[in-house]
Amino acid sequence: MTGVGSLLGVLGRRRRGLPPRTLVLGGARSGKSRHAQRLLADHDAVLYVAPGPVPDGRDRDWAERVAEHRRTRPQGWTTLETRDLAGALETATVPVLVDCLATWLAATMEAVGAWDSADGDAEWRADLEEEVARLLRAWRGCGVPVVAVSNEVGSGVVPGTRSGVLFRDALGRLNLQVADLSDDVRLVVAGRVHRLEGERA
Repeated sequence: MTGVGSLLGVLGRRRRGLPPRTLVLGGARSGKSRHAQRLLADHDAVLYVAPGPVPDGRDRDWAERVAEHRRTRPQGWTTLETRDLAGALETATVPVLVDCLATWLAATMEAVGAWDSADGDAEWRADLEEEVARLLRAWRGCGVPVVAVSNEVGSGVVPGTRSGVLFRDALGRLNLQVADLSDDVRLVVAGRVHRLEGERA
């Protein structure tokens, strides 16, 4: 299995000539999704990939959030609700908007058994790393412009549960890895957009 660090080094050397990749970060209700949609507003056809859980009627708040997102999408865009984000990027023929990486990660961590694992159990981590590596390859190699939205969760209160800490740390690493393979990284705070530039950490 190729380590994610090695993968980033290899992919980083192949950036020239590929369509732009943009990562849009922000907190809850910051306006990040609205900004991401505006970045692709000039395209008549866009594939909107929603990689989070599909509402099943048991969580009313989640169902309302998903319904709100559906209402804001332009009518000409195609929506794909799937956890196979890498597959969607690998086969895309029109610009792609991913909203969002945080819901993809949560669903993927559930699929690999992260929430049910005991302290010190590393088996799920290897499975998650494989899923992330595949996503990074697809993000880097996609032949169309891509915009991805993700939550910035590392600046708030320390989570009070083990699962919260696992998710916060995993999302921080994922955001860093996707940013390293992106041409443009933006942070949205209270509806204001900041382009993140400068030396990588």
